[in-house]
Amino acid sequence: MTNIGFRILPVKRKVERSVVEQYRNVVTPHISDNLNRVYAIGSNLRPYHKGGRLLGTALTVRTRPGDNLLVHKAIDMAEPGDVIVVDAGGDTTNSIVGEIMMQIAIKKGITGFVIDGAIRDLGAFQRDNFPVYAKGVTHRGPYKDGPGEVNVPIVVDGMIVHPGDLIVGDEDGLAVVPYEYAEEILQKVKAQEIREKEILESIENGTVDRSWVNETLKQRGCELNDFAKQV
Repeated sequence: MTNIGFRILPVKRKVERSVVEQYRNVVTPHISDNLNRVYAIGSNLRPYHKGGRLLGTALTVRTRPGDNLLVHKAIDMAEPGDVIVVDAGGDTTNSIVGEIMMQIAIKKGITGFVIDGAIRDLGAFQRDNFPVYAKGVTHRGPYKDGPGEVNVPIVVDGMIVHPGDLIVGDEDGLAVVPYEYAEEILQKVKAQEIREKEILESIENGTVDRSWVNETLKQRGCELNDFAKQV
């Protein structure tokens, strides 16, 4: 019988490494814009590392709040390029990862932690560029009893994450690109990068067109006085 809530599943698919690498310099706002601003992990999770971007494929963990037994197993299972993404229920009473787990992850080529819960050993994370995003910090350590699951769909601060999805993190937060759309979104992002470069150049040379502001206001029924029409 299936032991729902206490099981470890295989990885069935993940975004190809060649595609992942093309997101190396892509910013999360561009990803979010091209996913209609709904595929983002909430703002409650913030970066706690010294600096640097998070990029990799999700190895997902659902765990009982305050327990990290299945997180340890996920670290042992992980392949280079994986991000350990943990649904710990958003509880910050006990930490889920700390310095020792970070050092093991670095040695294995794991590219970061995303923890919907707490971390500890904050100083170690702040001294290192290993990416970690979490909801909070506490000195209280975790339990190691289970239950939990590895490689199942999880919810992280309001965002559904599937095993193998692309995870991108920078100073603005965390974006999730679903496995099946990774290549399509990449092309849209590249096109947006070109458009925004052109806009910035037009600002610099004084040719930027701001007529869309008044046009949008008119379409929405906003009353403009004579001065506002001229601006």
